[in-house]
Amino acid sequence: MHCPFCRHTDSRVIDSRTADDGLSIRRRRQCPECGRRFTTTETASLTVIKRSGVVEPFSREKVMSGVRKACQGRPVTEADLAVLAQQVEESVRSSGIAQFDANEIGLAILPHLRKLDEVAYLRFASVYQAFESLADFDEAIAELREHPEVQPNPASIIPTPSQE
Repeated sequence: MHCPFCRHTDSRVIDSRTADDGLSIRRRRQCPECGRRFTTTETASLTVIKRSGVVEPFSREKVMSGVRKACQGRPVTEADLAVLAQQVEESVRSSGIAQFDANEIGLAILPHLRKLDEVAYLRFASVYQAFESLADFDEAIAELREHPEVQPNPASIIPTPSQE
């Protein structure tokens, strides 16, 4: 870590703490050259591979934006969307994989969205599970009726390193 004041190439960690969200670490550092102190925040990065092959950082805002369209006209608040995006990120991070296809992120959203709003779930699932006919909707609705209380299980959606 370079010192932001004198650009010395080394620094000493004085204190480390977990940040508020639990997904990052706040470190107090001191430069051995100039003696000044500074703070860094470290997070493990998640990247998403889009269909076009472009790689970009995971974004909760993009999750919220995609789900917002499916929730249009439904009793879902912005706070609900923010919680859902956080749950999706936690699910993805818990898999231990740092890079995902965009489609895998969409599939990781489904169990959380189903718990939030079933109609929005059907709208979103019709895209990410590539519904092609009314029969696909019928099957999804039958599944909802058969198992009304499903708990999100990201392990069944996101491949573990041994499944890749």
